[in-house]
Amino acid sequence: MPVPQVNLKPALRATAREWRANIRRLLARGHFILGEELQAFETEFAEAMGARFAVGVGNGTAAIELCLRDAGVSGEVLTSALTAPFTAVGIRAAGCRPRFADVDPETLQMDADDAARRITSRTGAIVPVHLYGQPCALDRFRKLGLLVVQDACQAHGARFRSKPLAAFSPYVAYSFYPTKNLGCLGDGGAIVTNEAGVAQRLRMARDGGRKGGQVSHVAGINSRLDEMQCCFLRAFLPRLGEWNAHRARVAAIYDEELADCPGVRLVRRTPDSVNHLYVIRAERRDDLREYLAAHGIGSAVHY
Repeated sequence: MPVPQVNLKPALRATAREWRANIRRLLARGHFILGEELQAFETEFAEAMGARFAVGVGNGTAAIELCLRDAGVSGEVLTSALTAPFTAVGIRAAGCRPRFADVDPETLQMDADDAARRITSRTGAIVPVHLYGQPCALDRFRKLGLLVVQDACQAHGARFRSKPLAAFSPYVAYSFYPTKNLGCLGDGGAIVTNEAGVAQRLRMARDGGRKGGQVSHVAGINSRLDEMQCCFLRAFLPRLGEWNAHRARVAAIYDEELADCPGVRLVRRTPDSVNHLYVIRAERRDDLREYLAAHGIGSAVHY
C-alpha cells in the first residue's frame, strides 16, 4: 500500500460532520471574510494554545512579518540556519535583514550560544524556530535580552516545560499550511499573544490598517484568514491533542526500529515535541529516498 508523505483524507473523513455543518452555516450567512467562523476559531485556538488572544492571518510568513512590524523591529533579525525559507521571507517582508545562527548537531534546533555570539548593535530581535514540532530553548533565548518572536509554524499544541509558548514572549506565529499538525485546505496562519494591545493592533494591521471602515489608520497589509478555512480548522482543532499523541506513538516506534540502523543518525527530541516531522540523517540519503520511492513511500528533504 502506498504511503504518501501527506494525506489529509483521514482527517477529512473523521471530521466530515463538523466541517460540513460549519460550511452550511457559512453559506447561509454569506459572509466570507472576517466573519463569525474566524471569530469563533480565534477564541478556540487561543484557548487550545494556552493564550489569551489569537489573530488569524493569511499564512505563517505573514504572521512573522506582522509580529516584527508591530514590535517596530528594524535592522537585523537572528534566526535559525535550518528552517523553511519562509522564516527569512517573513523577516525580509518586515523590512529587516535576516542573519543566521548555527544549530545544535543533536537536536537541529537553533543554538542559543551561537546566537549570542552573533548579536551586534544592529540586532533587533530573535526568531527562534520550533523545528519539526520541538520547542527550542526558550528560556535561554529570553536571557539574551532581545525581543523574541517565536516561529511555531511546525509546533501546534506544543508546550515548553509544560508552559504555553505564549508565556515566553508576546508573539507566537503559526502556519496552517496543509502539511501541518493543524492544517487547513489552503494557506492560513495565526498569531497568539497574551497582550490585549498587541492583538488589537494586529487585527488592524492584517486588514490594511483599518478598524472596520474604509480608512487606514496605520500602515498595514492584506493578510486575513478566510472563513472557509476556519470551517475546516474548527473541525480539526478538537482532534489536535489526539492526533499529536498518535504522532508521538509512531515516532517512538521509528526510534526503536532505527536505533541501531547502520548509516542512520536520529534527531534527539524532548517530550515537549509534537512530532510534526520525523527526520533522520542518512549517509546515503539519495539512495535511501530512491529505495523508499520505489516502494511507494514518500519522503522529502527538510531542509
